[in-house]
Amino acid sequence: MEVERVQSIASQSKLANIIPSQFIRSEDEQPAATTLHGVVLEVPVIDLGGGDIDDKTRRLISEASSDWGIFQVVNHGIPDEVIAKLQRVGREFFELPEEEKELIAKTPDSGIQGYGTSLQKEVQAKKAWVDHLFHIIWPPAAINYNFWPQNPPSYREANEEYAEKLLEVSEKLMKWLSLGLGLEEGELKAAMGGEDVAYLMKINYYPPCPRPDLALGVVAHTDMSAITILVPNQVQGLQVFRDEHWYDVKYIPNALIVHIGDQIEILSNGKYKAVYHRSTVNKESTRMSWPVFVEPPQDFELGPIPKLVNQQNPPKYKTKKYKDYAYCKLNKIPQ
Repeated sequence: MEVERVQSIASQSKLANIIPSQFIRSEDEQPAATTLHGVVLEVPVIDLGGGDIDDKTRRLISEASSDWGIFQVVNHGIPDEVIAKLQRVGREFFELPEEEKELIAKTPDSGIQGYGTSLQKEVQAKKAWVDHLFHIIWPPAAINYNFWPQNPPSYREANEEYAEKLLEVSEKLMKWLSLGLGLEEGELKAAMGGEDVAYLMKINYYPPCPRPDLALGVVAHTDMSAITILVPNQVQGLQVFRDEHWYDVKYIPNALIVHIGDQIEILSNGKYKAVYHRSTVNKESTRMSWPVFVEPPQDFELGPIPKLVNQQNPPKYKTKKYKDYAYCKLNKIPQ
């Protein structure tokens, strides 16, 4: 076993109403002290209305990506029952006995994929109150089914159905984002890796926490992906940093939450902003989320798109391979 799982620690901590010290954040990170209470942030909500590439939608997506780095989309074309099925099979996997989940645990050779707990290097060896499962859902050549749960039996079908629909949404978003930069609709995708772009599913499982005032599900960060497309369960937990405060984000049932990630900030030379966000936890309820990270191929080089750079707007970011960027990010090495 890689480490003791948070789900197991949560069961032990519940009766004592305490959590181990490694989960207690510093005062400047503790949610109770740093959240602006009584205000729920209403991030931009964009109606995709069937998905035609029109000027109004392009403008709204471009503005949200420049000003917020996060927005929600409705009328996105993924049926509610497809999302419900994805959520059900993910929940059923995390409710399995521990020994069954460990069958697809990460190994030293598996990279990011598999069932696990720790993810990135944290200051002072602090830990996040979350277990997770990672596996690639697209393209088919990159999928390793060894890291897909065999149980529940409908897990694969539910994820493949969701992936097929999500791909359509993602392709449209990338076209709108590209047009919003003044580029042709296919240029941004090409600069991200074209048909080799990978879709990495992550399921976050945040068990009830006796001290949600002191712990974090995921520490404050920007996503290193190009974009992230996420569905949560109904339990509040996503927070965004804006105007020097942390705010809870208002959820809309069956909307998709879209995060601008580091790679699109880099490609756009800073016009689009990666959103700084974190996850809080709940005392009574399990929170879950299903982000899909849309990522460049590992060996693909990314930097500001040449058309977006000139004397008045010089490059703000280095050009480097995605795998080198990811290594620095996960290990807290300056880029």
